Amino acid sequence: MLTAPSQAGTRIDLAQLVVNDHGYVFMAEETYDPPTSALDDKGQGIPYAVYGYGAQIMELSVDTGTGVVRLDRVTTAHDVGRAINPLLVEGQIEGGVAQGIGMALMEDYQPGRTENLHDYLIPTIGDVPAFEHVIIEVADSEGPYGAKGLGEHVLIPTAPAILNAIRHATGASIQHLPATPDKVAAAIAAVKQTRPA
Repeated sequence: MLTAPSQAGTRIDLAQLVVNDHGYVFMAEETYDPPTSALDDKGQGIPYAVYGYGAQIMELSVDTGTGVVRLDRVTTAHDVGRAINPLLVEGQIEGGVAQGIGMALMEDYQPGRTENLHDYLIPTIGDVPAFEHVIIEVADSEGPYGAKGLGEHVLIPTAPAILNAIRHATGASIQHLPATPDKVAAAIAAVKQTRPA
């Protein structure tokens, strides 16, 4: 219901408006299907609308006796298209890295044995290192205001960055995730056995 216009504007009594099937009196809904093309017989085409690019470097410490890994600092560089909200971009990166830390170092689901979060460890703020962000902005012609999505491609390089840093620090190569302290200690011991005294 509209009231009479005034110099301050027009007032709308929201309580008088009809609620839609979703429980709202105002609602906007849009979809966008970006241009893609199927792969041809040579495997060429554009199957995805947006490609994410990024890299991460992890600085860490490893207790060579116990295999405990402490993450000290991570430097992230991600192409986000256009950073409409840089603080939100940093938060998205930090959340994705936290997920990657869980995958790399602690999340060990075992069917029939893992029943709760006492048995299935996930990272807490105490497991997350300090961050240095490099936000790269190369506007995407198809994205809103040039932005790209920033989700999975933040998670993807985290585990390799951690495993590469462990190998660089100790010479130990971890082949199966998660790199729990027992696996790291065993890999370090194996390296020590193969090196000449």
